[in-house]
Amino acid sequence: MDCIFCKIVAGDIPSKKVHEDDEFFAFHDIRPAAPVHFMVIPKRHVASLLHVQPGDEAMLGRLMALVPVLARQEGLGGGFKTAINTGRDGGQEVDHLHVHVLGGRRT
Repeated sequence: MDCIFCKIVAGDIPSKKVHEDDEFFAFHDIRPAAPVHFMVIPKRHVASLLHVQPGDEAMLGRLMALVPVLARQEGLGGGFKTAINTGRDGGQEVDHLHVHVLGGRRT
């Protein structure tokens, strides 16, 4: 597979890791749009929200529940913004589902 995020999860490409467990990986964005900007991804390759299947609801719930835990850990207890770009027309650049978490100033 030629997915850059899958290569990051595998350790083939270095990243500034925020979190890793059996199901998810989180790392800082290499082109941050805010003082704190990281992404949370499922380790299992899912190209985008357009590719979510029936049965993925529990994984999506765990993903979204992890976001505020990591945001607080990264100093964003006062608030943060999330974004999920979906498809080329939605601004998605890497074909692997990811949640952007941004904060540290009003964005």
